[in-house]
Amino acid sequence: MAFDEFCQGISWCGPYWDHILGYWKASQERPDRILFLKYEDMKRYTRSNVKRLAEFIGHPFSIEEEQAGVIQNIIKLCSFENLSNLEVNKSGKHRPETRTPAENRIYFRKAKDGDWKNYFTDEMIEKIDKLIDEKLSGTGLDLK
Repeated sequence: MAFDEFCQGISWCGPYWDHILGYWKASQERPDRILFLKYEDMKRYTRSNVKRLAEFIGHPFSIEEEQAGVIQNIIKLCSFENLSNLEVNKSGKHRPETRTPAENRIYFRKAKDGDWKNYFTDEMIEKIDKLIDEKLSGTGLDLK
């Protein structure tokens, strides 16, 4: 079962917790080189995080760009509604050269915080919560 494999650290990109904790730790050690953003924070504080991202890559918005609505235009172009409706994301494939390419549309569900819980049983939620506590304890990273 995919859930059990995930909990055991079996995935095509390696153990999930090692993956995110590696980037989290690196972002703490080298904040000038690695920007760690969480999906929920991007949704909750979209404008400030778009500005933060622009500053991080060395291209902050000018006052004129902000007044002209450039940030809002970027937010609209990068919105779930826009991206999920692009033809490439409706019919394209991720890693088409492999034996098991994934359809791009699988990466777009509802864009709702916490929606993952609708796909899990109570037992699975309890297991993942315990795993999160175990793996992230003492790291300073909070995913809840």
